[in-house]
Amino acid sequence: MKNWLPPAPLLMPAVALTAGIVVGNRWGVTATWWMVLFVAIVTTVVLWRWPSMQSAALLLAVAALGALRAATVSERHRRVTWPDGYVSYEAVIVGETAEKAKTIAADIILARDGRKVKCYIAKDSASRRLQVGDRLRLQSRITNNSDWRRGTFDYRRYLEINGFAGQAFVSTDDWQLLSSPDGNAQPTGSDSNAWQGLSLWQRTKLRFLTARHRLLQRYRQTGAADDEYAVVAAMTLGDKSAMTQELKEVYSVSGASHVLALSGLHLGIIYAMLSILVVSRRLRGVAQGLIVIAIWAFALLVGLPTSVVRAAVMISVFALLSLAHRNRMSLNALALAALLILIVSPDSLFDVGFQLSFCAMLAILLLQPPLEGLVSQQFLLDHPLLRWAWGLATVSVAAQVGVAPLIAYYFERFATYFLITNFIVIPAATVVLALAMASLLIPAVGSLLVAVVKGLNASLGYIATTLPHASIEGLAPTALQVALTYVVILSVYLIIKIYAKHA
Repeated sequence: MKNWLPPAPLLMPAVALTAGIVVGNRWGVTATWWMVLFVAIVTTVVLWRWPSMQSAALLLAVAALGALRAATVSERHRRVTWPDGYVSYEAVIVGETAEKAKTIAADIILARDGRKVKCYIAKDSASRRLQVGDRLRLQSRITNNSDWRRGTFDYRRYLEINGFAGQAFVSTDDWQLLSSPDGNAQPTGSDSNAWQGLSLWQRTKLRFLTARHRLLQRYRQTGAADDEYAVVAAMTLGDKSAMTQELKEVYSVSGASHVLALSGLHLGIIYAMLSILVVSRRLRGVAQGLIVIAIWAFALLVGLPTSVVRAAVMISVFALLSLAHRNRMSLNALALAALLILIVSPDSLFDVGFQLSFCAMLAILLLQPPLEGLVSQQFLLDHPLLRWAWGLATVSVAAQVGVAPLIAYYFERFATYFLITNFIVIPAATVVLALAMASLLIPAVGSLLVAVVKGLNASLGYIATTLPHASIEGLAPTALQVALTYVVILSVYLIIKIYAKHA
């Protein structure tokens, strides 16, 4: 198989690490994985004269490392305990609040131990004004993460992946505002330092998140209606707290949900925009370094979601290899991104966004080149507009093949007009990102931004609600069926590669 896939020395270690995480998460016996890791490392050293066997032992070591990391994280989740009864504590809000039917949902970090908690505060005029960076004193009973499912959605797993150690429900009279970083609130406590007790890393992330909050407030000042604001906030700054269920459904049925989740598409657009500003070849190395710094600053600004981290890692590799004139967007770069993310955070493997992001990128890298080759390159060079359209079509089809089984598994649907949708949303995303950046400097541009998003929402609404059979509903494949579907897709790809090689 290695001769039929693009060169990627890191691919098999990434696969081994993934397999190890799956096994370690299922059978979390840490002592066993320490022993396997030790034996594999010793075997790797002993078998230095037999490269093939040494490679197998090295892959076993990587798999054992993955199992060990997963088992350790699973054990840490199981050891989480909270005091019985109501406890008074101080906490800082570390995410945009979301208004629910009867509560205000807020992500908080406890100042005393740095643990992250999903908090639901009774809704009233005071709780509606809470924002990122506010320090609160609360009295509540914190419980372990709820263990319930809705279809294939595992809520406990979702909370653990996103770093939540527990949940709390706080009534109206059981909280008070101590301090606010913007100074607009009237604190009732004596603590003047809103983030006292947090680590340097937590304070750094909070500074970026409060900056994002101020940018979101600037969007509010454009006069955008709720739906337009929600799309701009999600598409440019990764904040989905304002998205209504109806709007989410429109984007899901039309096949445009991916444009609301910050990923490689968005960071690629930002990278291209920043690269355009580089006019001097002599400063190319410095410029690429500054662009990479800007990309990571943006990743911090939006809270470091897995899909953005993956894209930022790949763009960093892309920028580095561009200076060495090497193949930049490669399977090896994707494998490197997977290795880095999974070693640091093995739970990310079970995140839906991680799975969709990597499967889409993997499918694009493998399937898009042969699809693009179906049309003569000379013909495409002679017709630039057709070349752009064909490139967009092949990327869209390849990505859809990569994510369709997962979408059917998690969301039980397939968007039939995904190709038409992509011809609308991808150019629109480019325009929205450009106008959003411009509106922060020139507020008058905000009205044009609102108009573009309003047109985008109307177009997708038409596809989702008017066109017949916009979505095939009720799909419910099992995990085994999804895995077998990917085996079939890979088999077809390999058959095509073998045929092309011998044709």
